[in-house]
Amino acid sequence: MINVGSTDRTIRFIAGLALLLLPFLPAAAGLFAGMGMWRLAIAAVGGVLVLTAIFRFCPVYTLLGVRTCDIGKK
Repeated sequence: MINVGSTDRTIRFIAGLALLLLPFLPAAAGLFAGMGMWRLAIAAVGGVLVLTAIFRFCPVYTLLGVRTCDIGKK
């Protein structure tokens, strides 16, 4: 079942990649310095966004009845 459209997919992938990588880059160390273990939570959210972009399926969209793709819309 696909419920994530192409624009949504692109936004999720870019935002997810940023959230996944930024907490661990030395250039952004000052931004995330006081966050401690929250850095891992931010990276986990990024990982979920990347995975939902890859598989084009969002479980939350299913629960809410949202679909951003044109497949199956009538």
